[in-house]
Amino acid sequence: MLYPYINKHLMKPMMKLLFNKKAIACVLFAFSFLLICCSKKTSDEVSAQTTTTTTTTTTTTPAVATLAGNGVNLQPSYYSSGNVDLGFPLMKQQTKIKTLRIEIEPTQVNNAIRWIKEASDNGYTIICTYHKAAVLGSDNLSDLLDGANWWKTNYAALSASGKFYINLMNEWGSHNLTATNYAGYYNQAITIVRTVYPGTIIIDAPGYGQETYVAANAVLGIGTGGVKITDTNIALSAHIYPGNYVGQHVNSSGQFGSGGNMVTADLAYMATSGRTCLVGEFGNGTNGTADWSGLVDYAKSKSWTILGWSWAGDGGDGVHAPMNMISPNFQPYTAGTNYPYTLSAYFNMVYDKL
Repeated sequence: MLYPYINKHLMKPMMKLLFNKKAIACVLFAFSFLLICCSKKTSDEVSAQTTTTTTTTTTTTPAVATLAGNGVNLQPSYYSSGNVDLGFPLMKQQTKIKTLRIEIEPTQVNNAIRWIKEASDNGYTIICTYHKAAVLGSDNLSDLLDGANWWKTNYAALSASGKFYINLMNEWGSHNLTATNYAGYYNQAITIVRTVYPGTIIIDAPGYGQETYVAANAVLGIGTGGVKITDTNIALSAHIYPGNYVGQHVNSSGQFGSGGNMVTADLAYMATSGRTCLVGEFGNGTNGTADWSGLVDYAKSKSWTILGWSWAGDGGDGVHAPMNMISPNFQPYTAGTNYPYTLSAYFNMVYDKL
């Protein structure tokens, strides 16, 4: 692993170990802030907080099985200060890539305007995600509302470059977050976003995209004292890696099952929410024993959109090779020229699933 980049999924297996009571706490303090900035797993989980129930504006839209075509993620914010060549000439040759999920750090609005325009000009369906590395896995309402207000401030400028779906915030919420707080807090955030955006809002399951029961129960109002996500024009997103762990298995009958590796039944339960579901990320470059491949195949068999991690932007964890479909990693952007990227050894792992 080369300073200052770190694999976004280093914390996923750590969270699994945490639930198995085998985590070594000092690992979390071994990385500097600059390392954290490129990681998708940057903070230990915090306990759930007291819920706040709010009134929201409800948008009603019937759920559809497939949000968009299958595709890939891009994480350009951490390379060349975000001013990178995204590799569209090579991407256009890979005809199974239909949708791009672009992760945007809050300081990258100006660069994101170009990213979105290029993706739109090349004919891709686009999902844009507010991604703040320093607060991934946070249960804090203020962090979620920061994301919502960022969309309120920047949606007009970003959408002027091309149409996209909003993924409200990447991987907000820990494995400990309750369905009550997940529902109540997202109601507040969604209300803010609705002041500027009428389309489908994608929300990640808590626990780094893994706690599918919490997400579904927040929609259904199960075990929440009646609190539920009231806006129905939403889609629920799971993230799938070998380290996936589901700690909360409270089903519609109120029965609590023990935690364990994510299995297909966990994805099936999320679908009982009646909302469109998708796999916002999948890859194989983490520790863990969950059947990531079988999980992705299951989601695809249900006509869910599946989005591989990643076209480029992953930094590696010093153990596994970076999960990047092209080589080298993102290079500086120069107007009027295209960097001659090539396909990596990792490419087929993602592409064969699409």
